[in-house]
Amino acid sequence: MDFVVGKGVDVVLTDPYSLPFDSESVDVVVTSSCLEHSEMFWLSFNECLRILKPDGLLFINVPSNGAFHRYPVDCWRFYPDAGSALVTWAKRQGMNPALLESFVAAQDADIWNDFLAVFVKDQHHVDRHPNRMIEAAGSFENGKVFGSEEIFGFAEMPEDIRRLHDAIRQLAEKEGREAVVNDVLEKLLAFTTAQQSPTDGV
Repeated sequence: MDFVVGKGVDVVLTDPYSLPFDSESVDVVVTSSCLEHSEMFWLSFNECLRILKPDGLLFINVPSNGAFHRYPVDCWRFYPDAGSALVTWAKRQGMNPALLESFVAAQDADIWNDFLAVFVKDQHHVDRHPNRMIEAAGSFENGKVFGSEEIFGFAEMPEDIRRLHDAIRQLAEKEGREAVVNDVLEKLLAFTTAQQSPTDGV
């Protein structure tokens, strides 16, 4: 299912904010690299919750950074508090979801850091889903787990900004070393030239 025709798409939505499924008819909804292309992703989120059974799960994978890629539009990026904000929004609409977990995955040989989140439609069913991806995620940042206020693997700066800072620092160190070498060479040249010059009065 997608907004536009594409490989593996068997249902094209005429209205992305009205999914062609009955309420409480689906066990799991998986949306990957999709909601950044939804102009009003919060409405899409509500629709996903609507079609889920009370103990159903919603998995979201969306970019937290990356290039502008229109398919057909590219509107949003998701930061570590996005999952909690979506829960707040849904509760204001009369629903009762819970964020089971979320985190920002590490880059893997590309420019993307994906934000991953898992929700249960009704908070009363949290105990039916005790397993957490974050426990086996390996490298991640800014993780959240239901029932804890802790931010696991806290990082203020995103990975691509840290990489940029590291590159700038390494360049500065290289330029600094080159400056020291050039200074030594200039002093050595000046010393050698002075030694080769005739001494006054001789």
